[in-house]
Amino acid sequence: MKAAPLGWPGIIRLGLVQTALGAIVVLMTSTINRVMVVELALPAIVPGLLVASHYAIQILRPAWGYGADVGGRRTPWIIGGLATLAIGGVGAALGTALTATSPVAGLALAGLAFLLVGVGAGAAGTSVLAMLATRVAPQRRAAAATTVWVMMILGFAVSAPIAGHYLDPFSQQRLIVVTAAVCGIAFCVATLAVIGLETDAPAPVAAHQRPPFRDAFTQVWREPAARQFTIFIFVSMLAYSMQELLVEPFAGVVFSMTPGTTTKLAGLQHGGVLLGMIGVALAATAIGGPSLGSLRMWTVGGCLASSAALIAVAASGYVGLASALRVSVFALGVANGAFAVAAIGSMMGLAAAGANSREGTRVGLWGAAQAIAFGCGGVFATMLVDIAKLVLGAPLSAYAIVFVGEAGLFILSALLASRIASPQTARATVVMPAHAATAQS
Repeated sequence: MKAAPLGWPGIIRLGLVQTALGAIVVLMTSTINRVMVVELALPAIVPGLLVASHYAIQILRPAWGYGADVGGRRTPWIIGGLATLAIGGVGAALGTALTATSPVAGLALAGLAFLLVGVGAGAAGTSVLAMLATRVAPQRRAAAATTVWVMMILGFAVSAPIAGHYLDPFSQQRLIVVTAAVCGIAFCVATLAVIGLETDAPAPVAAHQRPPFRDAFTQVWREPAARQFTIFIFVSMLAYSMQELLVEPFAGVVFSMTPGTTTKLAGLQHGGVLLGMIGVALAATAIGGPSLGSLRMWTVGGCLASSAALIAVAASGYVGLASALRVSVFALGVANGAFAVAAIGSMMGLAAAGANSREGTRVGLWGAAQAIAFGCGGVFATMLVDIAKLVLGAPLSAYAIVFVGEAGLFILSALLASRIASPQTARATVVMPAHAATAQS
């Protein structure tokens, strides 16, 4: 028996899971990252490696997506992932506080905690997207994906400024209490939202009917559209992740902003992302529907605008005006949101465009590409800043050079986005292994 399609109440409930994920993850990539670099005076590569580890473990996303394809209920994956994420978030705060007095023990705890964050976010997030791809009617997929993603960004935008407010005046104890409160609330809200969502879930696929994971993954990788989109995701997310770990430390070092103020700056950026997403979704609808042509246009335009905004962020340091930094960071958020929502719309269409109901495996592949890019971006960005500081001896110039390099990556992303195949073309060019084609006939 096939499960009934999800209506908007069900979609909103999945969106609350994404909101919870965003609320916890933003504290890891922004607040704790900044505290390690500024308050603890650690090299930027330290939080860069920690964040990279939480993305590296998510290379397992295709396997989790495959499990979502052949399994029955996804709710245990989501709740288990949320619990793991919450435990990892609290552990990261404890490890950061412990590092102030016992660096080796503190960083060891933080390293384990960031791995738990990666496992939790990857397991829960992949299952949410797989449920969207399989339980939402085709004509509603793009709108549903946009709604859920906007709700995740809402988690960023709400969590960061509220946490920033309660972090001032800063202390390690406050960091632990605020992080634990955010993790606990996020877990409870998301768990209540997802319970009962799969009362009509289908039975798992029988073991003898399941293709080996390697065969399913190979089949997806042989699809030209899936490969094209994977490369675009990697390059664009590499550019995005490099800027994510640098904006708050840049504000703290160059503009002498407090932890609470830079956390609010992250909230401003994510608020811009939210505005960009909603604006493009409304504009695409007004134009006459989110056809791939319009989605391609918004993706390319958003990447180019992100490039210009990054150059403006670098220039704000030379101008020396905190207001210029805030405007540039907000513009960067809007541009990021524009290309992200267009890419998400394309993703949901392409996820169902191939053969053999491999939505979860495709989404897992793209999630893994994003995770690898984020991990590499964090390491490269922080390493490049550290090297540039040693060579140039000027923090402002070091950050500016890296920001300009990231702007170049966004220009490359725009070029790649202009060549993404449409879902219709993807369906017509699906390449299947011989044994898969025989099985379908």
